[in-house]
Amino acid sequence: MLFNSYVFLFAYLPITVAGFFILGRRSPLGAAAWLAVASLFFYGWWDYRYLPLLLGSVIFNYGCAALLGPGRRIHRKGLLMAAIAANLGLLAYYKYAGFFVASLAELMAQPLPALHVVLPIGISFFTFTQIAFLVDTYQGKVQESRFVHYLLFVTYFPHLIAGPVLHHKEMMPQFADRLIFRLSARNIAIGSSIFFIGLAKKVLIADNIGPYAAPLFNDPATPSLLLAWGGVLAYTFQLYFDFSGYSDMAIGLSRLFGVRLPLNFDSPYKSRNIAQFWRRWHMTLSRFLRDYLYIPLGGNRCGPVRRYLNLMITMVLGGLWHGAGWNFLVWGALHGAFLAIHKGWSTVARKLRLPSGTRAGNVVATLLTFTVVCIAWVFFRAPDMASALTILKGMAGGFGLALPDALAPYLLPVQPMLASMGVSFYLGGGTAFMESWTWIAMAAVLVFTMPNTQQIMRRFGPALDFQESQAAAGQGVLRRLTWRASPAWAAAIAALALASMLALNRPAEFLYFQF
Repeated sequence: MLFNSYVFLFAYLPITVAGFFILGRRSPLGAAAWLAVASLFFYGWWDYRYLPLLLGSVIFNYGCAALLGPGRRIHRKGLLMAAIAANLGLLAYYKYAGFFVASLAELMAQPLPALHVVLPIGISFFTFTQIAFLVDTYQGKVQESRFVHYLLFVTYFPHLIAGPVLHHKEMMPQFADRLIFRLSARNIAIGSSIFFIGLAKKVLIADNIGPYAAPLFNDPATPSLLLAWGGVLAYTFQLYFDFSGYSDMAIGLSRLFGVRLPLNFDSPYKSRNIAQFWRRWHMTLSRFLRDYLYIPLGGNRCGPVRRYLNLMITMVLGGLWHGAGWNFLVWGALHGAFLAIHKGWSTVARKLRLPSGTRAGNVVATLLTFTVVCIAWVFFRAPDMASALTILKGMAGGFGLALPDALAPYLLPVQPMLASMGVSFYLGGGTAFMESWTWIAMAAVLVFTMPNTQQIMRRFGPALDFQESQAAAGQGVLRRLTWRASPAWAAAIAALALASMLALNRPAEFLYFQF
């Protein structure tokens, strides 16, 4: 079931919300159980055959957590390692077994039986969420004795399929607050506003720009400079609005129940360096990799060489988390290298006391960061390494610079100069070329000059005070924000909702569902 579908918007969501608040008036535990069952139904809508896998994972980890509590007369560390290994083993089988067998067959130059393992949707997210819970339980940071609440924590439908990766301590105290079981016009106003902003990002922007990226990655052939960059930039912005839209929709849906999910997306393409990018892109995954992988490996406490090695290991494994393929490994390795270069340059710049923070310098830094992110996205999206390298060659001008012949009449005065520069014209494609670059230009304006959802809500929203957690961004503070209601705001959200719903005739999956 998709957030951007009629069955979700007009059947599942109203029934789930109504049941939650009706039961919540009499029994908060009953309301929590209702929401957990509704979340399991939401997951089973995709493929009911994987419900036993999800429930088995939940029961197993709940039992392990019960044994990991303080004062237990068992080898707690050994149990923790075994439980983590079991979780990772399950993930490895479903996500990487086919890739491993195919790679082994290629290495041995011998045919091996192919494994056709269907990846259960959301397995990466509910696995990482539970690993974090086990570690936090072992460290004495959390404890959960109520199975219904633990089941809800893992399966909570706004985050189950594509995140954010949650911590028990930031979620379950909210479900312990009886106020959330009372229907609140404030929460409905906030939640629906954020949800429809996210829905608009998905169906009005991401789904419209995506078709201009697909031809390049499906059949790269010999793309000329502008065709290669056009396809890559189209995917870059498609992924941005798709994931940003999902993150907004998840936060908005959760807010309908009075529950605040952590921020997971904060204008990452405006980042001035790659470290800032990772503090603003998939923020809860970055937090998980930092807290449960990079820091346990030693972080930056063991000298510069180990720091760079730890960065590389963390990002390579982060790349493999996204998918089983050499292209994802290369994508992670590139980001590891980018982070290492950034750390090294920052050290040199401090020692040389180079000026920083100038307007021109910030613009250059943002463009450079955006460019290297785009280059890395090629490996993230390409179906194989050969396609990725072909596209990169086109981006570097290896296949020349060509323009559609439909533009030739408009360039007559400068055609001799273009010819001397090696610019050629190709038949057809003029309309698609102009449409793609128009969409790219519009997306770039929205990304780099317009406020994001948090900033929009801060400036224009309904009249109430609420707190927004910035813990996911590593700031660890709560900021009180003011949201002011107005007829104009209501009309704008209604228009956005109507336009989005009219575009739902062919709902498309979110890109992060495949991870």
